[in-house]
Amino acid sequence: MDIPRRWLGLLATLSVLLLGCSTGDDASQPKSAQFDTTIRWTSYGIPHVKANDWGSLGYGYAYATAKDGLCVIAKDLITVRGEQARYFPDAADALASDVFHTAIISPAKIDAYLAAQDEEGAQFNQGYVAGYNRYLADHSDQASSCQGASWVRPIDQADLVRLQIGVGIRYGLARFAREISGAVPPTADQASTAHNMQPTDFLLPRGIGSNAIALGQDVTHNGRGILFGNPHYPWHGPSRFHLIHTTIPGQLDVMGVSLLNTNRVAIGFNQDIAWTHTVSTATRFTLYRLSLNPDNPMQYEFDGNYLDIQPLDVKVETATGTHQQQIYLTHFGPVVASEQLPWNDQVAFALRDAVIDNYQTGETYAALNTATSISEVEAALHLQGVYWTNTIAADKDGTAYYADISGTPNLSATTLAECQIENAQLPRGIIMLDGTRSRCEWAEDERSKVPGALPAEEMPRMQTADYVTNSNDSYWLSNPNEPLEGYSPIIGSERTARSLRTRAGLVFMEEIAEQQQKFTPQMIRDVLYSHRNYGAELLLDDIVAAICSESDPIARACSALSQWDRTMNVNSKGGHLWREFWDEARHIDNLYAVPFDPENPVHTPSGINTEADVVASLTQAMTNAITKLDEAGIALDAALGDIQYAARNDRNIPVPGGEGWAGMFSMIVSKLNGDKGYAPIVHGNSYIQVVSWDDEGQVVPTGILTYSQSPEPTSPHYADQTELYAAGEWLDLPFHEADIQADPNLVSLHLTE
Repeated sequence: MDIPRRWLGLLATLSVLLLGCSTGDDASQPKSAQFDTTIRWTSYGIPHVKANDWGSLGYGYAYATAKDGLCVIAKDLITVRGEQARYFPDAADALASDVFHTAIISPAKIDAYLAAQDEEGAQFNQGYVAGYNRYLADHSDQASSCQGASWVRPIDQADLVRLQIGVGIRYGLARFAREISGAVPPTADQASTAHNMQPTDFLLPRGIGSNAIALGQDVTHNGRGILFGNPHYPWHGPSRFHLIHTTIPGQLDVMGVSLLNTNRVAIGFNQDIAWTHTVSTATRFTLYRLSLNPDNPMQYEFDGNYLDIQPLDVKVETATGTHQQQIYLTHFGPVVASEQLPWNDQVAFALRDAVIDNYQTGETYAALNTATSISEVEAALHLQGVYWTNTIAADKDGTAYYADISGTPNLSATTLAECQIENAQLPRGIIMLDGTRSRCEWAEDERSKVPGALPAEEMPRMQTADYVTNSNDSYWLSNPNEPLEGYSPIIGSERTARSLRTRAGLVFMEEIAEQQQKFTPQMIRDVLYSHRNYGAELLLDDIVAAICSESDPIARACSALSQWDRTMNVNSKGGHLWREFWDEARHIDNLYAVPFDPENPVHTPSGINTEADVVASLTQAMTNAITKLDEAGIALDAALGDIQYAARNDRNIPVPGGEGWAGMFSMIVSKLNGDKGYAPIVHGNSYIQVVSWDDEGQVVPTGILTYSQSPEPTSPHYADQTELYAAGEWLDLPFHEADIQADPNLVSLHLTE
């Protein structure tokens, strides 16, 4: 059987994968390319990039982004180029990362990606490369955290593609970089090394999540849409957001955020629509169990025949010299090996990723950026360039929209029932399929632009004049009054319990609706900035009643919690005790008095089971929380802002919010760090936007970038928005030309090349 086209590029480069090789170098760019762009910066360092063509827009986009995040972008380039072991040899799994990225993002893969871009996208990307390099040339002596570093160097088209592919596979293939680079076949003179390998961590990496609400004409104060976007993304590294406004007169006028390592507005708004994303529950990859030829562990059974496992030679440069090795490919994808997935003389395991062959992101986001209605938002999503998120949107005409149209294997419930292999070594949600039969392959559908991916027509979506919401649970309760049901379980679960964070958002929406009030933008902002802890509101009284008495050794904890206002505002006292207690208590068996009821999913499970064994476990969890805080030297009634903060140069800026699993809608994730408290912040509320339209249909955008525009301590925009966020303030985002012109801190730069 032939190897499918998705892996031909890898196999064609078996012996020529050199670190840093490029098929998209400067020679491929037009020699006569001309770029002409104007960048204006308003208060808080927000860039407004204006140009008359796509190449010039990309030029300004890169220049403005590099101004705030050059060091972060350059360091991420080291990862996707496969150069960590050369420049950062002490980084965890550096060599494994290099082998993986060098092999997977091959020259052939780069060529395929470039060939798939439309003309506008190609021009934009060429401009981006030139603009990044221009900034580097203009500011080589500027003080920064990477000044003078040898790994900060000009980029080419191949580097930009590496970044784009690297982002796409980050939550699929790239989670298995160590397992792919470390897979070694058993041979006569070498026993399998899989038993010596580390276990696979199948959990999604910390740092991704989100809340979103879209409101339609039936529930808003003026019949226009309202969109609330609240992605929960890392506060450090390449997945930080960067706020930017881009304009090509007559073609494009969009404002919002991209990640520092991407180059399109990914969450934002224009005059007619606003959209946001939340990480969806859909599966991005599947494992395949291979039955090996008993006479040759380099062959696997498929439809009664044996196919070869193909070795792929990989070469990378390290700090100490050249490293050469092989990874191994099947027609499904690369072989993976770990403690739970051993490659022995009977079985091996391969992984197929739903995004690695997806080249649609540039075209999709260009269409999103220019959409004028919800119907055009959906048409953009049908291009299939949204990799791993839900999309929630609203338009000025008052339509609210939810969809999970994302990169997902095309596997029906029937195929899963027939082909899925139960494996006690794998956590729930990781799908392993029978690799011996073509019946268990991902289905090809001519409606899909991506090989083996579910077509958009088969994925859940909803348009409504009411509201939709998502907080990283599945599509099922996007609107509790109209549950979405009947989709492939590969996308997510139906009629199952929702998280406390999901329930918090739904309850807060219910409360406003029950007062028969029409939603205003301020009401939506208040939903977040109240920083209410719904978990405590729901359960704390029952817990205190069950485990507290005056003579208990936990009496001081009970006193602190009884006086807590059940919010995670910076002046609140006691919320951190709830966080440490609930982190253990939420795992207690048979915890709830009222179990989950799919007919009442917003309000169940609820109550605390008062059976003796549950009460004993709750008491122990409280005792452990007290001990943990005592050992850290943190008072049980400490003010949150004194122990949860963002360190910015010589100031600790208090940060409100808390863990979603603890019942928070306003999410901030941090771990107790001894007597330093809950710092640094890991991830959580990042770019927050509430976009609405006035009675005449003029867009009214407000928002905040919680950690500010730049991660550089020397930047004037390292902490300014963080200070606003700590004080509970918002920005009126300067989208309209009059607002830009009126900004007292306006600075303008005209660039040509």
